Amino acid sequence: MFKEKIKEYIPYLVIVIVVIVIRTYFFTPIKVNGESMMNTLYDKDTMILNKIGMKFSELKRFDIVVIKVNNNYIIKRIIGLPGETIEYKNGKLYINGKVFKDPYYKDNTDDFIKVEVPNGYYFVMGDNRSDSLDSRIIGPINKDDIKGTTNLVIFPFKNMGIVK
Repeated sequence: MFKEKIKEYIPYLVIVIVVIVIRTYFFTPIKVNGESMMNTLYDKDTMILNKIGMKFSELKRFDIVVIKVNNNYIIKRIIGLPGETIEYKNGKLYINGKVFKDPYYKDNTDDFIKVEVPNGYYFVMGDNRSDSLDSRIIGPINKDDIKGTTNLVIFPFKNMGIVK
């Protein structure tokens, strides 16, 4: 009788283990906190963090990433890649000294001096540049601090979908 009861609960145990493994190593929900990514993402949007994708492909310019900074998670967009120089001058983005179209900023971006992005690091910024704690303040981000990419809003339903 005891073995029959145990056998009855095995499928539930397997389901719990599978969910834990998926959340730990592959995908997990994450909530946007603040307005630094407006008008792309909004405060309290719930998204899916893809932890496994960056293990199989390189991070690209303009990917939206989740970063761990001082035990907090922030969501930003990659602007500069390892080995590049990044600068904003006269409201324009310069990468390696050449003007580069930045289709995601929503307001004027204050000029800042040239930053060299070290190998293994990324320069990130929020889309709402006037209200964003990003690499202009905290410096380039180590790839080890990037927990994954995200581009899928799952809640609220009015915002549901893939974002660019």
